[in-house]
Amino acid sequence: MQVLYEWDFSGKKEDLEKIVERNVKEFGPGLEDPTFTWQLVTGVVKNLGKIDKIIEKAAPEWPIEQITIIDRNVLRIGLYELLFGDREAVPPKVAINEAIELAKSFGGESSGKFINGVLGTVYKEIEKPRV
Repeated sequence: MQVLYEWDFSGKKEDLEKIVERNVKEFGPGLEDPTFTWQLVTGVVKNLGKIDKIIEKAAPEWPIEQITIIDRNVLRIGLYELLFGDREAVPPKVAINEAIELAKSFGGESSGKFINGVLGTVYKEIEKPRV
C-alpha cells in the first residue's frame, strides 16, 4: 500500500521500481524475497484502468479523484486480489478483510465501512450465478 500511495501521491510520475526498492529497504528489513510485493504493485498498475472503472461503477457518488489516496489504493489492492489474484493463495473474503483492516489502520474514521461497501458490492456481483 505504501508503494502505491507514494506513486499515486506523486501523480504517478515517480519510478515504481525506486519506490519499491526504497520501501523494502526501509520498511521490510529481513524481507528476503519481495516477489509478492512486486506482483501486487505491478498487477495493480497493469490493471489500473479496469480497477478504477470498477471503483467508479461500485461507488458512483465518489469520483475516483475525490476518494482519499489511502482509500483509493486500498480499494485498488483489494480489487486486484479479488478480481485478478490467485484465489487459492488469497480467498476473496480474506482479500476483503485485509483491505478493511488496512483502511481501519491507515485511513479515516469511515474508511473501513467505505472499503467494505465497495468491495462487498463487487464481490456480490462477481459471485452471482451466471444464467
